Formats: sequence, structure tokens, C-alpha cells
Amino acid sequence: MSNETLTLAAYAAGIRLADIPADVVARAERLILDFAGNIVRGGFETDSAPSLRALVEKAGFGAPGPCTVLGEARGYGPAAAALLNGAFGHSLDFDDTHAASSLHPSAPVIPAALAAAELTGASGADFVAAVIAGYEVCCRLGLALDPTRHYARGFHPTATAGTFGAAAAAGRLLGLAPDTMAAAFGVAGSQAAGSLQFLANGAWNKRYQVGAAAMNGLMAALLAAEGFHGSRAAIEGEHGFLKGYSDGADPAVAVAGLGRHFETLRIGLKPYPSCRYTHAALDGLLALRAEHALKADDIQQVDIGLHRNGITLTADPLPEKRRVRAVVEGQFSMPFTAAVALDQGGFGWDDYRRLGDPVLDAMSDRISVFADPRLEDRPHPFGATLRLTTPQGVFERTIPDPSGEPETFPDDAALRAKFMTLSAPVIGADAAGALADAILNLSSSDAVKLNATASASR
Repeated sequence: MSNETLTLAAYAAGIRLADIPADVVARAERLILDFAGNIVRGGFETDSAPSLRALVEKAGFGAPGPCTVLGEARGYGPAAAALLNGAFGHSLDFDDTHAASSLHPSAPVIPAALAAAELTGASGADFVAAVIAGYEVCCRLGLALDPTRHYARGFHPTATAGTFGAAAAAGRLLGLAPDTMAAAFGVAGSQAAGSLQFLANGAWNKRYQVGAAAMNGLMAALLAAEGFHGSRAAIEGEHGFLKGYSDGADPAVAVAGLGRHFETLRIGLKPYPSCRYTHAALDGLLALRAEHALKADDIQQVDIGLHRNGITLTADPLPEKRRVRAVVEGQFSMPFTAAVALDQGGFGWDDYRRLGDPVLDAMSDRISVFADPRLEDRPHPFGATLRLTTPQGVFERTIPDPSGEPETFPDDAALRAKFMTLSAPVIGADAAGALADAILNLSSSDAVKLNATASASR
């Protein structure tokens, strides 16, 4: 045993904004802004949102409370707010991605942190520090699991490792001592759950299980704060998280460079509302389309190479991925997303209304996807290779990294534009702009007040 549980617990319990490099703090605020836009739009128009709202009412925890669901004027209890913010924010599949661990860190971490901050009256500085603690814990656990082997077991790392990140963020705001934080991790280990089976029929499980990760992490921290005795060595133990959820986990990876190297800076943002494994291909297809003035009818055949993880999520079985009819199916279809991009020269959230379009079905039939071994053994698995066959000739391209990664992280203007595109249709441009300003100044705020600009839009 090398005490990874207690090491991570002590780090999360003791993190202070003053000890975090300024670039890490600035990046965290921008990640919070991006995820906030996802929550607002996801709660407004996704097909699963009504069911989730009905759940919190019928299950008895929809009573008014002190916690915010972004985009709504009313308050909720902490558990309901964490669940709804997490599920809504992950519903568009437009939220951030930590490529190396293949998970979406903001989706479980920010909702748990926001609920805990509003429950305790925390400062903006403590809120941002807690979010960074959550990012570091869940991303490092995702790395330690080995995402390819974790996927091979059928697990969804955002929901599994994310539960620990949520517990770390909430526990930091609740003021847990290291041993108490370790107890919270012990409880989180019993709650970490998330299955890839949603891929089989476009189910909404993916959205719920990430919201549940946020809620369960919060509940684990609250239990520990009340003296609940959690299991020891929840991460590295003989029956702990890493051994139970992966055939090739390396516990030492979870704590390597802790406090010196920040995984937060390796989180990228999505330019398209679909699985991150589709993005490099979409970047390349759009670039080739523009460079060669191609139209959809010009394209005779498209061959897309992906990492094997990308095949699992977006191209298997290929005949079914060419005939998707539900939003979740479309979000995880390389042929559908590629067909949209090639047909119209772009891809955004509103394009899911084209599901079932015969024009896109015909294009999808000309798109093949294969596992490209050249994309293995890279720092992260999100690259793509392309081969387009047209009457003008054959065009090939390799895209090592999708846009929006840390090396091409969007500037503030692009960040705000994406946020406004998502949130302004729901709460209005003035309220959305004020919310963006509040988020980008969180680290210097005395309190976390993200509900002041939310309108009664429903």
C-alpha cells in the first residue's frame, strides 16, 4: 500500500487558492464559464430534462432550497441541485474533456462544488480552489485507471472517477480534514458507477449517471462531515476503486507530481456537441471541404481512422451508427456527425434536428471508420486520419489533436461567444453577459452568487 487515498485526501483538504499558479486559476474560471453555458441550455431544451425535473419532485427532494440550478430562478436543495446541474450540463455532450484520462471533469465536479459553496456560504476563491481540487482528483484517477482498459470493462470514467472528484470538491468546501476527506472517498468508492451500455440504444443513462456522480460525491462529503465512517484505502485497496474497475491500473500515477503538475491545464474545450473522439475528424473534414471547395455530392467515399476507443464509442457497429435516430445516438456516431459537417460545412447543437434526414443517411453510407494503429501510443487518443475520394482526386490528412486542446485553447472572445450562443436563448443576452462576468471574477469574489442573473425563463 502506498496510501494514494490519504495522499489525495490531504491534497484536496489543504488546497488554497493562494498556493495555486495564476494560470491554473484563470483556466479553472474559464472552464466553469464553459460548463455553465452547457447547464443553462441543457436544462432548457434537452429531451431528458423534463424526466429529471419530475424525478426530483416525485422523489421528495424538489423542495425549495439555497442552491442554484443555472438558468432557473427558483432554488433547490443541495442534492437536487447537484444532480440537475450535472445531468443538464452533460446532456449536450458539449462539455470539456481531459483527453489523457478520456473523461469530462467539469460535469461531476462543478455541480457538487456549487451546491457545497452555496450551502456553506463559501467565497469565490474557495469555490475555485475546490473545483481545481476536484479536477485534479478525478483526472488523476482517470489516468491511473488506464482509460482504454477501463472502457474495455464497460465503465464510463466521467461517472466513476468523477464521483471522487465531486467528493473532493464538496469536501474542500465543507472544510474536511484529511482523514475525514479520506472517509468521504471511502463512501464515494461505494457510489462510483457508470456504464457504457447507453451506447446500445441511445439511452439517457449517460446524462443521469454523471449527474448522479455529482450528487453522490456531495453526499459522500456530507456524510463524512457528520462523522460517518468510510472504508479505508478506497482507491488503492485490495477491493478498492482501481483494482475493481480496471485490469491495468497504476495507483502511483494518481499522485505523481501532485501539487506541482496541474492536470487542470490539460483540460480542453469542445467546438462540437458530440463525443470528443469525433472532433479531430470533423476538424479535418471541414478543413478539406473548405480548401478544395467540395460539396457533399463531390464526395464518393470517406475513410476515417480513429483510436480503438473511438471505434468503441462512435463506430461500432457501423451499420447502426449510419442510421442513428436519437440525439444520444447522434452524439456517438462518427458517420452522422461527419455527414452533417460535409453536407453543410459546420456542426452545432441545433443540427440534431436533422436526425433521420435522407440526405445525411445517403452520405453516411459513404463513410467508413476503422481502427488506425498509427493513433495508438500517443499522449492522448483523440486524433484521426482521413482519406476523401472525389472526382477531383484523393485527399488525405492526419489530425493529431482536435481543436480546443490546451495548445489551441479558445481565447476569451471565443469562450464568451460559445457561452452566449448556449445561454442567451434561455435567459436573455443581458442576463447571460452578467453571469459570464460573475464567473470570470469568481476568484476575487466574497461569495458565490451565480443565481442573481438567472431569469424565470420557464
